[in-house]
Amino acid sequence: MDSANRIAEQYLQAWNERDPVARRAQVARVFTLEATYTDPMAASSGHLGIDTLIGAVQDKFPGFRFQLAGQPEGHHDAVRFSWTLHAPDGAAVARGTDVGLLDGDGRLASVTGFLDNVA
Repeated sequence: MDSANRIAEQYLQAWNERDPVARRAQVARVFTLEATYTDPMAASSGHLGIDTLIGAVQDKFPGFRFQLAGQPEGHHDAVRFSWTLHAPDGAAVARGTDVGLLDGDGRLASVTGFLDNVA
């Protein structure tokens, strides 16, 4: 799926966007209105819920940035990609893999996140 890389990059852009207005717009571009997000530490749904979760993560880890790790993969309506979370000094402090299901328009309808390594 050629769009797997684009989707993963847009998704991580939403997680990295610090401006609340721009972040909400990015969340709306990437996720369906009823989208769900679940990982071992959190669960949220809808644009507001996902935006609120991202904001809370940013507040907990100020200056940290997510970066794509490896090559995203996709087939049918699914995408899988890995990421790293970097501290302001550049040190990787966490690594995870997310699996997303897409709607007919190519937006994420659900994301299930897995933490592969947490420092």
